[in-house]
Amino acid sequence: MNDRRTRPIQAEILRTRPMSVTRKMAADFPRLRAMAEQRGLTLHHLGAGYPHPEVSSPERYIAQKEAYFSHLARVRDPESPDRARRELMRELYNYGDTLGPRSTREAFARVYGHDFGFSMDPDRLIPTMGATGGIALVCSLFERYGGPLAYIVDAPTYTGFVSRASLYQKARFYSVPMDEEGPIPGLFRAQVKKAREDGNFVPLYYTVPDGHNPGGISFSQARRLEILDIVREEGLLIAEDAPYTYISYEDEGARPRPFVALDPGHTIHLFTASKIGLPGPRVGFLYTEAGAVVAGDEKVSIKDLLVIESAGDLLFHNPESLLGFEAYLMDDRLEPRESLWPVAATKNAVYGENRRILLEGLQTWLGDYPDRFSWTCPGAGFFTVFTFKGGQVRTDAAFVEKLVATYGVVTIPMFGFYPEDAKERDPLAGLDQLRLSFSYNERTGDGRRQDMLDAVRAFAHAARIESGLPGID
Repeated sequence: MNDRRTRPIQAEILRTRPMSVTRKMAADFPRLRAMAEQRGLTLHHLGAGYPHPEVSSPERYIAQKEAYFSHLARVRDPESPDRARRELMRELYNYGDTLGPRSTREAFARVYGHDFGFSMDPDRLIPTMGATGGIALVCSLFERYGGPLAYIVDAPTYTGFVSRASLYQKARFYSVPMDEEGPIPGLFRAQVKKAREDGNFVPLYYTVPDGHNPGGISFSQARRLEILDIVREEGLLIAEDAPYTYISYEDEGARPRPFVALDPGHTIHLFTASKIGLPGPRVGFLYTEAGAVVAGDEKVSIKDLLVIESAGDLLFHNPESLLGFEAYLMDDRLEPRESLWPVAATKNAVYGENRRILLEGLQTWLGDYPDRFSWTCPGAGFFTVFTFKGGQVRTDAAFVEKLVATYGVVTIPMFGFYPEDAKERDPLAGLDQLRLSFSYNERTGDGRRQDMLDAVRAFAHAARIESGLPGID
């Protein structure tokens, strides 16, 4: 590692792999916490998009898994269930299939297809290590092209995708500004055209349409259809990152349908169980019905190409985690669930209440200053984007640190979520915005409610003072 010949290579790798803004904040958090504690401040969590402990306790998940394993053993051999369970566990801890247990894929396809109104083929599901594993798999596939690649992304966009895709040094990002409904169609088409004129292969558009992270919106149904029309005309795929499909605050009839339900032939759908289940097991699925033309004009399934890629990258998925998630798809009687929406309802009762407290608090303490402040009203997910108007406040790293050290308020700056081309168009992109999360604090029940109220009050107090207004009495 001390060989001077390796240093230019290492330096180039470091320059071309951006660190997630949330990772930077997490790395700096112990120092910021210590600063707040030294000043006697209570720490208010509006930064991390973590699942709340009130609805993500592992005890029930583990108990359901254990009960389901015993149930499978009894079904397999009613006369000798103990022996059958030993055989089952031996299978789970042995080499498995790249696609994992078929029963898990069948259970998930049945429930997910029912919940979002389309027929999902279990043979087209590929297990992944959460949605992040799906991102890595998709990027790895298209990097085999070998030439310049361009990805269409939103402005702002999830930095986890940018970080992984940037490992390929011939990758570039062409970002599309958004309004309250999603990416602006005319600018979307223009970016596809520009990326191709610049000599790039443009395989896909990456987005988080439901509970956009970090954008704090959900795409309207009409905008999804407009984007789909462009994607079909331009011959692109949509990589739909979907961690928040079930974390929805819309009425059932008003929920927009995911891209995969609208057109699975042009969508690579990335599901993760981290929000509806638990993050630790890292259960995810990639689904697509898309095809591609390869050398010799041969038509092949994208799914088949991704299976080959998956086998080369992660040959064996964890069958115990997958079967544990299958147990989660069963009800209390260990019968197959028809839907996961009842499970989501218990989680959304907490997240929805936190969301209400945050939005009502912002309106109460900042709503009289529409010329100074604005914020998004998310229909799904964990985040709202807060904007300081008028150019008086610059939300750079120093400002975010000041919020912690002076007011005890933890937030995430938005400037790190804007790709480089967005910053070239507007050097101040994101420097008037913060991402506020309402998903996490450390207590439950009334304590959680009070903590959320205290957090939004502390933030509003800080926002007013930093904008030159009187603080909250």
